[in-house]
Amino acid sequence: MSDFRRERGTRGRDVVGLGWDVKRDHRDRFKKIAQDSHVSAAVLFELVVEHVETELTENGRPSWLPEKDRSQELPIDPA
Repeated sequence: MSDFRRERGTRGRDVVGLGWDVKRDHRDRFKKIAQDSHVSAAVLFELVVEHVETELTENGRPSWLPEKDRSQELPIDPA
C-alpha cells in the first residue's frame, strides 16, 4: 500500500475514473513506480500531468514527444 493517498473529500466534486485501455504491462509498471515512490497511482498520475505541463511547447505538445511525419499528407487549403 502506498504511504500517501489524498484524504477523502480533498479532490473536490469533479473526479472521474480513467476509462482508457492501456497495455497491462504499462499499467503494472506505472503502479510499480507509484508503489516505489510511496504514493497511490492516482496521486502519481496527477503529479505526472503537472510535471508534463512544465515541458510543453508553445503548441501545447510535450517537448520530448516526436513530431508526426506529415510529409506524405496532402495540404489543406485554409480557405
